[in-house]
Amino acid sequence: MSDKVFPLLPEPIRIFISAVVAVFILFTPSCSQDSSAKGRSQSKPEVPVTVSTAVRKDVPLQIKAIGKVQAYSTVTVKAQVPGELLSVHFREGQDVKKGDLLFTIDPRPFEAQLKQVEANLARDRAQLANARKQTERYGTVVSKGYVSQDQYDSISANASALDATVRAGEAAVENAKLSLKYCYIRVPVDGCAGEIKVHAGNVVKANDEALPLVTINQVSPIFVTFSVPEQNLPEIKKHKGEGKLEVFASVPGTENELVSGELTFVDNAVDFSTGTIQLKAQFSNKDRSLWPGQFTNVSLTLEQQKGVVLVPFEAVQAGQHAQYIFVVKPDNTVEYRVVSPGRTIGPDVIIEKGVTPGETIVTDGQFQLADGSRIKVVEKGSQTE
Repeated sequence: MSDKVFPLLPEPIRIFISAVVAVFILFTPSCSQDSSAKGRSQSKPEVPVTVSTAVRKDVPLQIKAIGKVQAYSTVTVKAQVPGELLSVHFREGQDVKKGDLLFTIDPRPFEAQLKQVEANLARDRAQLANARKQTERYGTVVSKGYVSQDQYDSISANASALDATVRAGEAAVENAKLSLKYCYIRVPVDGCAGEIKVHAGNVVKANDEALPLVTINQVSPIFVTFSVPEQNLPEIKKHKGEGKLEVFASVPGTENELVSGELTFVDNAVDFSTGTIQLKAQFSNKDRSLWPGQFTNVSLTLEQQKGVVLVPFEAVQAGQHAQYIFVVKPDNTVEYRVVSPGRTIGPDVIIEKGVTPGETIVTDGQFQLADGSRIKVVEKGSQTE
């Protein structure tokens, strides 16, 4: 073969070239097989991921804040007359109704005082009746000269004075009756009784600022007060003018148990020191889920946003220049896509640009992905309700 292929070359060179060609032919199939195997070994494996679906729905436009529960009305019960506290007619923490008896102060001194002023009034009325009769008799004879004009004027003045005395006596009787009524202290509003500050057997003072008897809180309905930045005030005023604004509240730890109320008050001035405006919402609170003094999570609903696109919050990743998500394609590869996220709605986020409803997006496993990566779905998340 070497003589036919390389006839002009010296025989040693021809023999060397023939050997090299034979070795190349011998090992070429093996190298080709090794390259194919190496290529297969370098192909990337499927990345396990969790996916969900972008959905379109209507969501509320809300302002969130921290609020504090405030009793609808608070009444500090005090004694209006002094005396010994004879009895307490309720238990601490008990629900009480308007008109129920709370305390009894010893009424005997006031009963005696009432009898005394009633007796004085009876005496004065008798004297007034006699004075009026004398005035009538003297009036019939004064013109005939049987009595002097001075005598008639004196009798008439005495009757007028007794008439004023009777009116003063009637006022004294009314005052005594009122004092006696104050011995029986009753509930001014429906509510829940607090701690009893003064127990039976103690002597109480009238209108004692230092030691009230008990505090009654009206808890149904109830208020929640909260503050929002003054920048939100124009939008709040705009939507409040269009109709009622709904407010949702929940106690920390029970976020899924929302109670619904209505915005009833917007303060007439912005707090200069904080730059916030105080708002107040009223709740029926029939189930007593809100209690005075509690802190609550508050959501003020301004309007319903129609047809926004939602994806789970964890699907959105932060890149160096923009936020992005991975969209799953029909061939089980992913597409890197820049998005414009909006505000969050619970566990989801609004996507203003970059995703269409119905597309499948990756929610977990993104750190192993790149544009075009092949995936294996290990769990499919449920769509947003």
